[in-house]
Amino acid sequence: MGQKLLTKDLVFIALGTAVICVLAPISLTVSLVPFTLSTLAIYVCAAISGARKGTLSVLIYILIGAVGVPVFSSFTGGIHKLAGLTGGYIVGYIFCALAEGLLIDRFPRKFWIYPAAMALGTVLLYTFGTIWFMVIGGGSLIPALTACVIPFLPFDGLKMAAACAVAYPVRRQLANKGML
Repeated sequence: MGQKLLTKDLVFIALGTAVICVLAPISLTVSLVPFTLSTLAIYVCAAISGARKGTLSVLIYILIGAVGVPVFSSFTGGIHKLAGLTGGYIVGYIFCALAEGLLIDRFPRKFWIYPAAMALGTVLLYTFGTIWFMVIGGGSLIPALTACVIPFLPFDGLKMAAACAVAYPVRRQLANKGML
């Protein structure tokens, strides 16, 4: 991150943050962990913008939510959400974006890398969030996986497919025009 941020980089970061802030609050709560569109936004943002800009977008999103702006699931915000039972999933978005972005940055023209990178990022997200969930809630692995991971796998798979369908052609066009 030693490179200077250019105006176009700041625009990508701001747009990525905005997309996450708009999509993340949209949620359906059916258990302790809500189904949200936040991962869809993060998949797209990191795939198009790359590791550096995508991760910065996620960090800014988290800071915006931490100060109380209602950008977390179900239009909530505040530091208490980060410190709570599901806060590890929000913090885990950082690892998701970073891993996904690094892998796609390395092989941006290989379509198969996009779903693989998103899956890797999701594994890191689930791992961090589930460990946090168990530590804060005092639970064990199997109940945590049953509540926090297994129900989300099909939905996250659909979000990855949608993100790949959008991000791959957009990133190629932006790269071809010298905008990345």
